[in-house]
Amino acid sequence: MSDPFARLNTLLKHQHVIDSVDGLLGWDEQVNLPPESADFRAEQMATMAKISHAAACDPEVGKLLTELESQVDALDEDRRAVVREARKDYDEVTRLPEEFVEEKARHSSAAYHAWHEARAARDFPAYAPFITKHIELAKKEADLQGWGDRPYDYMIDQHDPGFTAAKIDALFAELKAGLVPLVREIDAASANDGPSPFRGFPIGKQREFLEEVTAKLGFNYQRGRIDVSAHPFCSGNGADVRMTTRFQEDEPMDSLFSSIHETGHGLYEQGLRREFHHNALGEHVGMAVHESQSRMWENQVGRSRAFWRFFEPRFRECFHEQLKDVSSEKLYREVNAVRPTLIRVDSDEVHYNLHIILRFEIEQALFAGTLAVTDLPGVWNDKCEELLGRRPQHDSEGVLQDVHWSGGAFGYFPSYCLGNMIAAQNWVKAREALPDLDAEFARGDFSSLLDWTRREIHHHGRKYPTLELVERVTGRALSPQPLLAYLRERYGEIYLQSRGAD
Repeated sequence: MSDPFARLNTLLKHQHVIDSVDGLLGWDEQVNLPPESADFRAEQMATMAKISHAAACDPEVGKLLTELESQVDALDEDRRAVVREARKDYDEVTRLPEEFVEEKARHSSAAYHAWHEARAARDFPAYAPFITKHIELAKKEADLQGWGDRPYDYMIDQHDPGFTAAKIDALFAELKAGLVPLVREIDAASANDGPSPFRGFPIGKQREFLEEVTAKLGFNYQRGRIDVSAHPFCSGNGADVRMTTRFQEDEPMDSLFSSIHETGHGLYEQGLRREFHHNALGEHVGMAVHESQSRMWENQVGRSRAFWRFFEPRFRECFHEQLKDVSSEKLYREVNAVRPTLIRVDSDEVHYNLHIILRFEIEQALFAGTLAVTDLPGVWNDKCEELLGRRPQHDSEGVLQDVHWSGGAFGYFPSYCLGNMIAAQNWVKAREALPDLDAEFARGDFSSLLDWTRREIHHHGRKYPTLELVERVTGRALSPQPLLAYLRERYGEIYLQSRGAD
């Protein structure tokens, strides 16, 4: 094989397959692993990290990249993107010693199980040393990569290349300025709504309904599946997507909307061009865009009136007794109920971004050294009271609720809020391009929107960085204003205008 680009692709495919095996072990760890097998899984994950690192550091990759860079003017735009992103990946991975990669993988596996046990026991002190070591490893990695003076920016860049804490600060400050008064206004109007009327929804029927919904949205169950885990997630790639949810009989909307959320991730992965999964043309551009896909399907689509015009009859068929005294209008309001909660994944849209701002501010303080890990619970609780108006009674509904830090995924939380902004901005453009969306949703047809996202977003892979992609899709720079307008329109219609009878 004499073509250097073809040879590079062969090596990238080899690396991609190894990484997919590593990802499958990670999925199994959270879904199927017997509890007393955790120590062995940590060794398996460390070994896979070592194998993956060796493949990614293959000197032949570096030689081929140098050869291709010497003739870059002869390459088309797609091949230039592949070479550019492969160079970035190669340079980053070759800066990390093999023993560091093994240590990090081993610690991440152990930390996940420590988090799981600590959350169940409401025991933050047992988990704190694992966070401390993760921060130490993150700072060491940032130093190895040449970001020693900006370790938190490095962590952000790992999830959303091109963003920094300063850029996010500016976007979040503008969002917070418009969001806080809107939240207070809606909270005052929704204060008398009372608790959810949903009780006793059989888990088997919940599973049946959500699988019908997610398949109707376009998820291909021939190349994916959904299981149960402590914290919902999506992993894998378009060839094999693994999603998870969780079930409670008195929280049917939790399983449904977490499943729609993960389906948004799955649709993005299945929409990436399969023939390029091993290189930049078939890889996601960053987690903010990934979250924009999941949040759009979960919220703009899944909480819309048109969506429920189609799915309400089937929902009532599954849960006739539970819904017999719930009118259609009450059901719609319940789908969009505004009830402040301490749990991020249970949060309504109105409060959700405040949960993210809280975590972003805490992560910045942790990496700046102005907040000690041992002081995390108290600071977390204080910020909950400040931003959400309530205080956790124990750490499992506070600092222990999220899985992310157990994997060292600092800098990921901002992606959710950035994703909400991108989703709202994309939604404006999609509705302009597809003016019949409401009518299509009401008859159970979601194909136009899915095709639009695949054409405008998925098929570009990593060809364009996130901020450039947003401008290409929407015609404007990323801004929180479309998100604020969307929240006011959706929830103003429910809470800030005169309300009809239930």
